[in-house]
Amino acid sequence: MASAEIGLIGLGVMGSNLALNIADNGHRIAVWNRTTSRIGEFIADAGPLADRLVGCDTLEALAAAIRPPRPIIMVPAGKAVDEQIAVLRKVLSPGDIIIDAGNADFRDTIRRFGELKDSGLTFIGMGVSGGEEGARHGPSIMVGSTEDAWKRVQSVLTDIAAKYQGEPCVAWLGTDGAGHFVKTIHNGIEYADMQMIAEIYGILRDGLGMPAKDIAPVFEAWNKGPLNSYLIEITAKVLAADDPATGKPMVDIILDRAGQKGTGKWSVIEAQRLGVPATAIEAAVAARVLSSLKTEREAAEKVFGKLQVKPFPKSDKVFADLEQALLAGKIAAYAQGFAVLKAASAEFGWNLPLPTVAKIWRAGCIIRSQFLGKMAEAYSGGPIDNLMMAPTFVEVMKGAHGPLRRIVAAASEAGLPTPALSSALNYFDAYRQGRGTSNLIQAQRDFFGAHGFERIDQPGAHHGPWGSGAA
Repeated sequence: MASAEIGLIGLGVMGSNLALNIADNGHRIAVWNRTTSRIGEFIADAGPLADRLVGCDTLEALAAAIRPPRPIIMVPAGKAVDEQIAVLRKVLSPGDIIIDAGNADFRDTIRRFGELKDSGLTFIGMGVSGGEEGARHGPSIMVGSTEDAWKRVQSVLTDIAAKYQGEPCVAWLGTDGAGHFVKTIHNGIEYADMQMIAEIYGILRDGLGMPAKDIAPVFEAWNKGPLNSYLIEITAKVLAADDPATGKPMVDIILDRAGQKGTGKWSVIEAQRLGVPATAIEAAVAARVLSSLKTEREAAEKVFGKLQVKPFPKSDKVFADLEQALLAGKIAAYAQGFAVLKAASAEFGWNLPLPTVAKIWRAGCIIRSQFLGKMAEAYSGGPIDNLMMAPTFVEVMKGAHGPLRRIVAAASEAGLPTPALSSALNYFDAYRQGRGTSNLIQAQRDFFGAHGFERIDQPGAHHGPWGSGAA
């Protein structure tokens, strides 16, 4: 008898927690795992939630256990998604819904929509943010699908999503790849946010000579002010933690080589394709790549030494400047991310609701922060070209760009790398410069390639007096 509201494939960490979240919110869910022994173990460990879990030994049994039209969530990403879709096509019926809840390239999601178009099956590309904890207790959910498919799963997803002051952090954002694209840009902003925090930590550690235990209270205090956010909160906790094996600060035992799974890189690629400057995000992705070159960096340090033109200035004002610098950098990164979303919405015909995007990021997701509510208000107040031009953020940036400038300058003189903060500052300075320097670039292009240029005093295309440019 088809008694389950929804199905799920894959009982790894994320899949298990999503299934328990669904069951915890009163919905019966059918589950299947490639290693079938895991199914029994999972249900046995579910305690009082076991009655809402329907274990299925085969995919045919999974399909039979779900009320039509059958929505089935897949968690694995990459090639496994296409392989699983091929198998599911053999056991599902017209109208059934395959949900890809992994970190998928939105272009793959668009392709999968197209491939299933004439099969009778429906596809949902669903971005999920919040990690293991979010999956279990409430993630931020970004849905791309047909409106009918969204309505079939809306009640379940609304129940399991994170809540911000009672408002569920889930939304239907548009067709095909819209949900996965928004999740990709979320992750790009996340990269920038984390990198900027790491750069501030580097200044405190190497510029001011502070141990981790003394840095932790700084972030803890900042989390009570305008920087209040999940990432600032966990930074304080990470810095305060000790390694059980050595008793030393845990962060001091961790190798300085960060990993990545591709979403940050995708966000940069798509920004470039759309012609939108996302320099802080680009710098953060590059910094992760550079961090992986551990052996090369150690060799370079032996050759060049640790550059320090002058010590990082120590004063009572430096902590206030660091706080404001981080705030300005974060706003610039968000501005870049939302600019990419705006351009993609027009390019792919999604009509992305930017105020809604900001709202569903207020809880559950990794980049949740107190100023997302102000961002939602900014985009609800009418069209704006860039988040930094919204009145609220104009005032913030007016007060914060000076501290950002002082911190970046001092870090540069002290030989402390701040690639994301520096990029954010340069982005701000370039964006507010009414007359830049690309007039020279246009002249150069015309000189060597006769590309033409615009004049400030006449319309149309023009060429300079240098002829063909042939040497």
